[in-house]
Amino acid sequence: QVQLVESGGGLVQAGGSLRLSCVASGNTISISAMGWYRQAPEKERELVATISVRGSTKYADSVKGRIAISRDNAKNTVYLQMNSLKPEDTALYYCNANSWLRLSGYWGQGTQVTVSS
Repeated sequence: QVQLVESGGGLVQAGGSLRLSCVASGNTISISAMGWYRQAPEKERELVATISVRGSTKYADSVKGRIAISRDNAKNTVYLQMNSLKPEDTALYYCNANSWLRLSGYWGQGTQVTVSS
């Protein structure tokens, strides 16, 4: 099993920044790619960014140039640096970890990000 705990969410004004963290524990050796997803009220969960074990990254078009994903494999932690935040970035942000232990991967409980205009 793998456990994921997110932190770093909060309330910020438009144009501000936040840094989310996700710490993995348990059978972390089974983890490959990690990522961040978000879900706004009455909307489906959507991909924000992913990062491979070796550091290759992918981003949703809506966040390119404003958000950066990184990971520290030694600390079993993935980060999401969010700059120039917009009200439309408001959502519950979830950490995800791919693992050979579970086809659907593992999910954290989420951390709320609210951007005021």
